[in-house]
Amino acid sequence: MLKNVVFLDRDGVINKNSPDYIKSWAEFKFIPGSIDAIKLLNLNSFVVIIITNQSVINRNMVSLDGLEYIHSMMKSAFKSGGGEIKDIFYCPHIPEDRCNCRKPEPGLIHRAQKTYNIDLANSVMAGDSVKDIMCARNAGCGHSILVKTGNGVDAEKILAIPGCFSNLHKILCVIQWLIPLAHYFVRPECRGSFWFDWR
Repeated sequence: MLKNVVFLDRDGVINKNSPDYIKSWAEFKFIPGSIDAIKLLNLNSFVVIIITNQSVINRNMVSLDGLEYIHSMMKSAFKSGGGEIKDIFYCPHIPEDRCNCRKPEPGLIHRAQKTYNIDLANSVMAGDSVKDIMCARNAGCGHSILVKTGNGVDAEKILAIPGCFSNLHKILCVIQWLIPLAHYFVRPECRGSFWFDWR
């Protein structure tokens, strides 16, 4: 069974979001510190899997090959920085498709769980939107983390999250807290959601 898995949203968490969507590698801009954060997670035995809605496919804004190219370049950048993304699970659908994989539905995480036999109860999902937090809850992840990059500030106003930790202002500070608390995630009394400020 695969333990210590961190699921990450992509746009607004790893790279800067755009109201016009990310349609090419030229439009993909890493959020400062995200490459180092992945490296630090990996160095401390955390497995990173990306869970992302990419409706650009069914909106006919990007081809499957185009999306795969973006992800290939992203993974290469992480590798050059000393980190690794184990896998990327994405939903190509638009909301009207009513699929079971578009967040907040849990399909992508469940697909990852079946692929790698992941211990979801001891996993973490980090994202910048209400959809990410609800996806984590719907899938049965042990914890969900709302970050204030991307849409996180607006999501924070909507979600009623009991915060265990807050106001950690940099990505690496978040990871440095996560690592020594890895054993803490398994405690039933600590189940739930909390948020960090990754800025």
